[in-house]
Amino acid sequence: MTVDPASARRIERAGETLSRVREEVSRAVVGQKAMVDRLLIGLLTGGHVLLEGVPGLAKTLAVSSLAKSLSLRFRRIQFTPDLLPADLTGTLIYNPKEGTFSAKRGPLFSHIVLADEVNRAPAKVQSALLEAMQEKQVTLGDDTHPLEEPFLVLATQNPIEQEGTYPLPEAQSDRFMLKVKVNYPERGEEKEILRRAGLGTMPDLKPQATREQVVEARDALSGVYVDDKIQEYVLDLVHATRRPKDFGLPIEHLVQYGASPRATLFLVRGAQGFALVRGRPYVLPDDVKAVALDVLRHRIQVSYEAEAEGVDGEEVARRILEQVRVP
Repeated sequence: MTVDPASARRIERAGETLSRVREEVSRAVVGQKAMVDRLLIGLLTGGHVLLEGVPGLAKTLAVSSLAKSLSLRFRRIQFTPDLLPADLTGTLIYNPKEGTFSAKRGPLFSHIVLADEVNRAPAKVQSALLEAMQEKQVTLGDDTHPLEEPFLVLATQNPIEQEGTYPLPEAQSDRFMLKVKVNYPERGEEKEILRRAGLGTMPDLKPQATREQVVEARDALSGVYVDDKIQEYVLDLVHATRRPKDFGLPIEHLVQYGASPRATLFLVRGAQGFALVRGRPYVLPDDVKAVALDVLRHRIQVSYEAEAEGVDGEEVARRILEQVRVP
């Protein structure tokens, strides 16, 4: 394994920058280190992140704290059933005096966009958001406006309420690089939350990275070395979701559709991001395993038989990770 000295220096600088950002976020968010790491991976790779968890687990707080720790434009959009696509993208305003139209840009024209409770808005609004995520541009009238990099959508959704919600179709949720399950804090972490609540005020977070430093960290990502054996391991994982019988997995009846090639790309980039967050210039098999569930859980479509047995995409991915040989 050989890493270019210039790349190694960029990776080291990026690791130091990300470490400062993570430390600043931890001043406001107790625990949830895995969630914060995934947000940083999304920032590095340009992959959008969907956070799923019950209310009160600091999903919104983590995203807003990350934004405050960076010198980037941030907008929060509360998704509601009466939201319109123009509320996201903006619209054209008519000037009767001059007889012209001018573009009024919406909140999507930011670096970090928090789509809070994304499953509460109807399909038209979700489509407007997902188009911007995929194309990195917004069309207003006859003009197309590119979105400035870095552009990152961090969305949240509540899994326990179905009434008054519009669940993301599987094909649209595939646009999110990572789907992160946010869990309850540990007892010690919750005690720290209780202690901090007595302070009465949230800490004033300071920016720890400029836009230029974020762009530099993104550029450093391509220098993280991925060995050919790691690439083969990623291919084995993805192909096992499509043809599990080839890997000795008796779960073929549970899988309706396996993961797409997008999963292959995101597994490698996610593993590179995981290594870079730790300041390491190369990817280990454990890095792939660390992000595998987040990449695969929403990309494996299970059969009706699996649903009857209470097996979801995450459980299928977990069984594949246990079975496929690690290099």
